[in-house]
Amino acid sequence: MQRTRPGRLRELIAKGTVVMPGVPNAAIARQVERAGFDAVYISGAGLANATAGVPDIGLLASTEVARLAGYIADAVKIPAIVDADTGFGGAENVARTIREFERTDLAGCHIEDQEFPKRCGHLAGKEIVDVDEMIAKIKAALRARRDPDFFIIARTDARAVEDFDSTVKRARSYVEAGADGIFPEALQSAEEFKAFAREIKAPLLANMTEFGRSPLLAFQELADLGYRMVIFPMSAFRVSMKASEEFLRDLKNRGTQSDWIDKMQTRTELYELLDYDPSAENWPAIGDR
Repeated sequence: MQRTRPGRLRELIAKGTVVMPGVPNAAIARQVERAGFDAVYISGAGLANATAGVPDIGLLASTEVARLAGYIADAVKIPAIVDADTGFGGAENVARTIREFERTDLAGCHIEDQEFPKRCGHLAGKEIVDVDEMIAKIKAALRARRDPDFFIIARTDARAVEDFDSTVKRARSYVEAGADGIFPEALQSAEEFKAFAREIKAPLLANMTEFGRSPLLAFQELADLGYRMVIFPMSAFRVSMKASEEFLRDLKNRGTQSDWIDKMQTRTELYELLDYDPSAENWPAIGDR
C-alpha cells in the first residue's frame, strides 16, 4: 500500500537522517526533487522574503502560508514540512492551521514557542511564551490532525532567551506533551548540538542556516550525533538572490545580458523542470534555448 506523505516522512526518519533543502517556491522545490533529495523544507522566511518582500516576523497569515506551501507540496512527490511560526495565534488558531496544512498534502510542520510578533530565530530581542502555553498549542495540534502520521515538531527558541539547560528542560516538556520531534533553534556550538542530542530522546531537527548563531556542521556530523532532520532553509534562496543582484547591477551598467547567457537556466531546462512539452505550441525554436 502506498504511504501518505506524512507516512513516508516517518519512514525516512526511522531509517536515518533526512536532508531537507529549504525552498521559497515550487520551482526550486522541483529542483530539490530533481537533485535527488528525499524531502523538502518550506522556509517561513523564504515565503515572507521571496513572495511578499517582508521580513520574517510573522506577517503572513496562516491561509497565505497554507496556500503558498500547498503550491510547493503539489509540485513535488517528496514529503514537505513547513514552518508554521508561532501557530498564527493561540491553541485554537494552531488547530485550524494544522487542518489547513493537512488539506494541502504537507507532511508536517514545526511550531515555535516565541511570543507574537516573532523574530528570526537567530536575532536578539526574542521573547518566549510560558511552557504551559506552548504545551497547550502542541496538544491542540495533536488533537486537530486527522492523519496520525502528520509530523508535528515543537521548536524552542529558549537558547537565545534563557540558557542551554532551560532549552533542554523545555524540550523535555514538549516531548512529554506528545510532540513528534524537537527543533532546538540557535544552538551555539557543536558541543551544544551533541549535548542536546544526548538529553532529548526524540527525532531532532538541526537548522544549518548561514550567518546565524549556530556553527555550520556537516550533515554526516549531525547524523552521527543522532539528528534525524537537517534543514538548509535559506541557502538556495541566498545563492539565487546574490546571483540576481550581480546580474542586475551588470545589466544596469552595460545594457545587455549577453555575458550572462551561459549562467542562465535555459528555456528548455525550465520547461523540462516544469514538465511542460511545448512541441505542439507555436514557440520560437531557432536560436532559443
